[in-house]
Amino acid sequence: QVQLVESGGGLVQAGDSLRLSCAASGLTFSSTTMGWFRQAPGKGRDFVATISWSGESTYYADSVKGRFTISRDNAKNTVYLRMNSLKPEDTGVYYCAARGPHYYGLASAERDYVYWGQGTQVTVSS
Repeated sequence: QVQLVESGGGLVQAGDSLRLSCAASGLTFSSTTMGWFRQAPGKGRDFVATISWSGESTYYADSVKGRFTISRDNAKNTVYLRMNSLKPEDTGVYYCAARGPHYYGLASAERDYVYWGQGTQVTVSS
């Protein structure tokens, strides 16, 4: 059974940094494209960042480009999201997601991912 467990969320002030982690199990992590999404209160789930299986390719939403960095450690089956210069509009539930077998390449659409974590809350105060 595939499991994705996010951690690292919390309450921070604007301008602070935070690193989210997603521990994966039950899948061949080292050959799987991973992504991060977020959902603000009362809003839909938005794409944040994605990273290829090897970590050699990344893609970011314009709203976080230059501030957030996605990375992965395949030896630990973990993907990270380093968030710098946090803004109140970054507030939301952050979800880790994984593409399924035989799905290749970076993806920014929610429907391109088949496995999801339960999310971790990030709250940025002004």
